[in-house]
Amino acid sequence: MVTTPRTLAFASAAAVLLAASACTPQAQPAPMPTVSMACVKDSLPTQTPGKLTIATGEPADEPWFVDDKPANGKGFESAVAYAVAEQLGYARDDVTWTRVASDAAVAPGPKTFDFGIDRYSMTEEHKQAVDFSAPYHLVRQAVVALESSKIADRKALAELRDARLGAQADTTSHQAITDLLRPSSEPRTYKSRDEAAKALRSGRIDGLVVDLPTAFDLTGGKIDDAVIVGQLPQVGSPEAFGLLLAKDSPLAGCVSAAVGRLASDGVLEELEQQWLTQTAKAPNLT
Repeated sequence: MVTTPRTLAFASAAAVLLAASACTPQAQPAPMPTVSMACVKDSLPTQTPGKLTIATGEPADEPWFVDDKPANGKGFESAVAYAVAEQLGYARDDVTWTRVASDAAVAPGPKTFDFGIDRYSMTEEHKQAVDFSAPYHLVRQAVVALESSKIADRKALAELRDARLGAQADTTSHQAITDLLRPSSEPRTYKSRDEAAKALRSGRIDGLVVDLPTAFDLTGGKIDDAVIVGQLPQVGSPEAFGLLLAKDSPLAGCVSAAVGRLASDGVLEELEQQWLTQTAKAPNLT
């Protein structure tokens, strides 16, 4: 095994992130791959020597990307991808993007990319077919309301206690209502996410609690005049997003360690604040 100060720093940072991220079996990342090489550009066996090929889906949705252009560095996942590339020694001009459908990316078999980033959930089922880096994002729950709702401009958890809130039954979203928001009236529960969204559209509830990616989906056009009131503190068993690699990829250790260093240096948190909290207007409820 080749070890250098850079290699050890990467591995240490990734280990810190794994320890901090392990919550439940659903959210736990895969075991840390062994870093068996110096994590620098000239030593990495990428698809194209000296280049880093990164995959995402089509279209590349906002706010994870901007204008369906992954290469512009805008949007949370584009920014994370370039930050990982920089950790590995790749300049922006060394990065090539390719489009791969999600179903194809998570399927077993060889890959045409070095790693993929497209809100890939680190489920046990997916881990049977592919490898993941340490998680770069733990999904939080969010409150969605109509612009005309009495709660649309509220900033604090306590200010939502008098709201009529709803969520899909038996989900982390429902748990967030009962554990964090504790409204004065019993939350409304629905069999499906679509049924819950209809309740919000019709005004039967003041706010709907869903995971953040769903909140962006709803406010991005599925519900007219819907806004994200804010993100809630972490609760329950958060879904984890990781960079996706081919099963047993020799790059897995270095890519995972790069994510770990970005986490320990506070870069991932800064990128979340920039692209999800501020630009995408999903403020934190305190």
